Amino acid sequence: MNIKVSELKNNIEFVYKKNPNTPRVAFYLNFSLNDPLPLPGVYSLMVRLFLQGTKRYNAQQLSEELDKYAIEFTAEMKLDYVKFKFICLNEDFEKALDIVSDIVKNTTFEEFEKERAKLEGEIIAELDSPRAKIIDSYYKNLYEGHNYGYTNTVILENLKNLKKEDVVNAYSAIVQNSKKVVAFVGDLDFDYVKKSLDEKLGDIKPSISSLPDLKKPVLKEKKDVELIQPDLNQAHILKGWYVDSADSEDFPAISLLNIILGASGLSSRLFLELRDKKGLAYVVRSAYDVARLSANFSIYIATEPKNIEVSLKGFDEEIEKIKTIPVSEEELENAKNNLFGKWAFISETNSQQANCLAHYGIMGFGFDFHQKAVEKVKKVTVEDIMRCANKYFNDKYVLSILKP
Repeated sequence: MNIKVSELKNNIEFVYKKNPNTPRVAFYLNFSLNDPLPLPGVYSLMVRLFLQGTKRYNAQQLSEELDKYAIEFTAEMKLDYVKFKFICLNEDFEKALDIVSDIVKNTTFEEFEKERAKLEGEIIAELDSPRAKIIDSYYKNLYEGHNYGYTNTVILENLKNLKKEDVVNAYSAIVQNSKKVVAFVGDLDFDYVKKSLDEKLGDIKPSISSLPDLKKPVLKEKKDVELIQPDLNQAHILKGWYVDSADSEDFPAISLLNIILGASGLSSRLFLELRDKKGLAYVVRSAYDVARLSANFSIYIATEPKNIEVSLKGFDEEIEKIKTIPVSEEELENAKNNLFGKWAFISETNSQQANCLAHYGIMGFGFDFHQKAVEKVKKVTVEDIMRCANKYFNDKYVLSILKP
């Protein structure tokens, strides 16, 4: 990937990639999170309020300005950082940057009560979904006592206790003391983009030089959690373990383990064994979810309630197989090709590329993470797969079951 890395005048890392002959540019600005972390729900409310008005525009005017220039703007809360993003036509870059710099620097956090009520209603509606409910239970227990475990139910419990100043103070703390990364991908010249960024963002508090040393989550023992919902006609099972994150040498092998077990759709082992051969599953899959301080590997099935025990036995059998029987060279090669295809699919557009670059930067993985990861995946052996399976699939796990 032909990229250029520099710094703005306030030490914000700036990664630039020129994609000629593309009509729309993509811009991402990420702020790292730092201690002390606020109460559950503060960040969720904060990102909603960015579009509710600044010192220059009220909510209606802001919406009209973005619509008038067809600027796609979002603010998002991730586990490790706050993300601002816009996509616009090349000729509207300066206008979009002007609006976003105003949002970043001058948000008034108006409409606090209205947004809190809306967030509460949306969470309650989302938790009507059994799938959302089981995911919530899993992460709340997996990361209990850590901000990674601030799930919807945890936020809901705390929402009524929050005040507007909690949000204002939390955002101020992020802007004052965080690592900051900007990514730009599109068909505008580097010097022009950098000059514009310095003009609009150069007065933001300087970026700190390295990511903060935050507390890592710990899972001390296995947890079995059972949820009952009387009106269900399906059971949902989610089981997972802590594994190393993307900065680990094991990342390539864990990624391939995920493809082999359940992330490659019809050809994955869990699908073939539990759905095709045994007829147990409506849905079955695995996932490798990466955050900066931790990562987890999970397997999920939606099945008939009478099949809970046999499904759990099926999980155990597939895990035992991959721990004790070497995968074939053909299966490993197919998994590598599948993974490369997935990675290519999520890095096609200017926006996807800018998102990845800003993400790698704010997570401390390095802007060249993708190229290095591809080379490392190519070198993964059958022995690496078996070693990682035995290392991570241990007796410290979270098992969440939702059933009627």
